Amino acid sequence: MPERTPGAATGLPVPRFVSLKSGRANVRRGPGTDFPIDWVYRKSGVPLEVIAESNNWRRIRDHEGDGGWIWHSMLDGERTAIIEGTEDDGAHAVLHAEPDEASAVIAYAENGLLVRVTSCKARWCHLEAKGYEGWTPQGRLWGVYPGENFD
Repeated sequence: MPERTPGAATGLPVPRFVSLKSGRANVRRGPGTDFPIDWVYRKSGVPLEVIAESNNWRRIRDHEGDGGWIWHSMLDGERTAIIEGTEDDGAHAVLHAEPDEASAVIAYAENGLLVRVTSCKARWCHLEAKGYEGWTPQGRLWGVYPGENFD
């Protein structure tokens, strides 16, 4: 996990992962409405990494490495992630019944799929997506830190 320090505005750890609350949110070049809008997110639930805070503004980075400043109320503490391919095969992620490779397979999740993350422990995360739920290794997700644990 990256070194995390309390944010200047919230006291919450920075960096940290959050999700986009709104279905439409402006991303600005700086922390204020006087800065130009670089782009607009148009899908709620997208995982974002908060990398800095300035009053009510949060500097964020997305899974493609793009960043900018967003108004704090556009963000939610609910955890989401995006399924990522592995370097060696790019195969679908497997959702298991338990946090164990030997447990039953519940479903397969394609790369790029947006999922809700309900908990992570012992390098496994419990996911919900498209009516399925199960466990997958943390390494398949953008939206959680390696070794991060939460309920």
